[in-house]
Amino acid sequence: MSHRTLISASELQHFIQPDWVIIDCRFSLTNSEAGSYVYRHGHIPNARYAHLDNDLSSRITDRTGRHPLPDFNSLVKKLGAWGVKNNSQVVVYDDAGGAFAGRLWWLLRALGHDKVAVLDGGIKHWQQQYDITTALPRIQSTTFRPYINNNLWLTAEQVENQLARKVITLIDARTPERYRGEQEPIDPVAGHIPYALNRAFQRNLDAQGLFLAPDQLRAQFQQLIGDVKPEHVVHYCGSGVTACHNVLAMEHAGLLGSKLYAGSWSEWIRNKNRAVATCC
Repeated sequence: MSHRTLISASELQHFIQPDWVIIDCRFSLTNSEAGSYVYRHGHIPNARYAHLDNDLSSRITDRTGRHPLPDFNSLVKKLGAWGVKNNSQVVVYDDAGGAFAGRLWWLLRALGHDKVAVLDGGIKHWQQQYDITTALPRIQSTTFRPYINNNLWLTAEQVENQLARKVITLIDARTPERYRGEQEPIDPVAGHIPYALNRAFQRNLDAQGLFLAPDQLRAQFQQLIGDVKPEHVVHYCGSGVTACHNVLAMEHAGLLGSKLYAGSWSEWIRNKNRAVATCC
């Protein structure tokens, strides 16, 4: 049995096998070392740590957004160093409802590795039932062979061209206030990409921080996109991280094949010739 979208804490505890790889993705946008700090002070047994800036993103340039996709060759080497094999079941988690773990979930799928699941409820729900540890895992490095799927993400130019041809529907995963341009605490320009719809990724979760049931997610996304086929849906956010949460939610709901605009809003606004919309 493989897990490809979500796994519960009880399932992880019950089904875990020696060849499973658990990766801690905790991170804070306001303190880039906070995730590694809390990892050292307690994590799920045998979990490795992946740093959003250092491991799951590449260097920022004057043309990129805030979290450019990592160099895949470098990431592949890190996956091997973390002990990920092509047949490994990978489980990723954070303490933010999957907001950061979703990035590694998506990256692994982009590298052709579908046996990856986000821990539903993250370490908070794990700790409600099970212990954490400060012991570092014993890792036997291996070789991970990627099978890159270039169809899972779009560049800024592809987004522009496909919007002009009206063949994609964009969904913005930021909060409504940021989408409407009323608030912008991070990026220098407020607003959204013209014609984009809005679904804050937090709406995928219930009051306990768990993902909504697949039928609820499916109904909500279908109400948003109407007759648009899932494979024509493209998600973005501020920097291409939390948009992965909406990709995950659609996949969990059985709405398969939506894509990611990896550069997202922080890349879009680098080019002043690209249009910006505000309000509704």
